[in-house]
Amino acid sequence: MSAEIVSLKDATSGAAAEILVSQGFNCFRFLASVRGRLVDVIYAPPDFAAGTGRPSRGGIPLLFPFPGRIPGTTFRWEGRDYPLEPGDALGNAIHGFALWRHWRVLERSDRRVVGQFHAWRDDPTLRTRWPADFRITATYELDANRLDASFLMENPCDRPLPCGFGSHPYFRMPLGGDKPDDCTVKLPVSARWELKQMLPSGARLELANATAFASGQRFGDMQLDDVFTGLAFDGPWCTTSIHDPATGCSVTQRFDGAFRECVVYTPPHRQAICIEPYTCVPGPFALAERGIDAGLKIVPPGGSFTARVEISVSS
Repeated sequence: MSAEIVSLKDATSGAAAEILVSQGFNCFRFLASVRGRLVDVIYAPPDFAAGTGRPSRGGIPLLFPFPGRIPGTTFRWEGRDYPLEPGDALGNAIHGFALWRHWRVLERSDRRVVGQFHAWRDDPTLRTRWPADFRITATYELDANRLDASFLMENPCDRPLPCGFGSHPYFRMPLGGDKPDDCTVKLPVSARWELKQMLPSGARLELANATAFASGQRFGDMQLDDVFTGLAFDGPWCTTSIHDPATGCSVTQRFDGAFRECVVYTPPHRQAICIEPYTCVPGPFALAERGIDAGLKIVPPGGSFTARVEISVSS
């Protein structure tokens, strides 16, 4: 099956975006117009649009019904085992099902598109692989140099839905300049979850250098694959940012209170940084069984929850 791509365009600003519908409704390109010059905000490998590689290696993968890792390839819930697939180098399942699947386009216009993945309808094999049916609807809309994203997670089933959601953007480094190491990254975080073999142990560790994270660090000094928490919100929003001093260009990501953790990953190729808002800790299921508040959501039959993310570009 050939790749299905939806293109968005803001005629006034010249901003543009592309969404790979056939592989996870992944927004793999966002171009903003800054002082008459297009800035490429989102990193994806050159062949990403073909939709034949791993969807988690670029763009903005949407992670549902679980973000991050689940230990091994069997998910046990309420006395029943559900088979998963290994997705990382350690043999763990990772990032859910939605990022791999072909979504359906429900609405589209020049600046806006709505897509949906309904598990048991769009992939009946998932009936045996997760405790309940689920439906995720994503809306992307261009507003000048801002990309607005809203997400609706629903339980259309007659049994409770255990889940968590994450957005996994790859922000391109640098932002039009030629020295990625000189870019500054601001993260308003105050703690991190201890990881053992890339899975949270349940221990929450306060950051000794939280002020440095919030005020900004050189990308060249960052090497991270961490789950941060203790997020600072200004009203309804938590704000992270990247600034390229060579061009004066800044990218700001704001996300709402549906999210309580932020995974930050610097890929080995150093062409991007992932700043990923999660509604829960990776692998929250085992932690919840131990009485640890890991952000796990149990959505009742007919229930739902929403989340919002905004990515904007300025100079």
